[in-house]
Amino acid sequence: MSEPAIRIVADRASLASSAAETIRERAEAAIAARGRFALALSGGSTPLVLFERWAEDPLTGPPWERTHLFWGDERSVPASDPESNFGNAQRAFIGRVPIQDANVHPIRIGDGEPADAARRYEVELRSFFGARPDVWPRFDLVLLGLGGDGHTASLFPGSTALGDREHLVASSWVERLQTHRVSLTLPVLNHARCVMFLVAGADKADILARVLEGQRAHDPLPAQVVRPKAGELIWLVDRAAAATLQHSD
Repeated sequence: MSEPAIRIVADRASLASSAAETIRERAEAAIAARGRFALALSGGSTPLVLFERWAEDPLTGPPWERTHLFWGDERSVPASDPESNFGNAQRAFIGRVPIQDANVHPIRIGDGEPADAARRYEVELRSFFGARPDVWPRFDLVLLGLGGDGHTASLFPGSTALGDREHLVASSWVERLQTHRVSLTLPVLNHARCVMFLVAGADKADILARVLEGQRAHDPLPAQVVRPKAGELIWLVDRAAAATLQHSD
């Protein structure tokens, strides 16, 4: 388990540029080695600047014909809802880059039961990766964000999904938000070849410092336990978010 790489960039535009470059590098390596690139996208507002970059210039993205898009988590809303992670990505860039519909793999909840959606997505992941019940799939790259309470994907402090070590995908009730969420589980995140957190804005400065420089021994925050077993961990943050880090440059 390697130490995380912390990369600090000037602003959100630089964040998008650096993220796009890293993703393309990892995509080209994955395609050369395995013939395809499996990318799990994050929700929230921070990755939208990256999505917009891809929409404006698809050549800055990964080789789309060999790229498969998945999602780290989803909210219990239809794709047309502005809260939908898949819907936001679809509106921001998917319809504007040359990717086939068959290469886009959303978590479909809509008005259905989140537990059913989690089971269906687990079946889809095992089919795509050819993963046996005793083998964890390996995404080539997983994008993650950081919530103000230290959550990532939809793994919230105290949630049942955070402690799930059996399933690839879990649904859980988020008491603070009074809603269900569906999320990839921690073992899936920690078996990825590369995990990259994108964090931007002064409002994330305190929680970022707590996650990266705070204590982990007792009741760690969800983002603190994302540590790939045999892969890279990259924290790509802008200067506003890094403002209170003791070891920022």
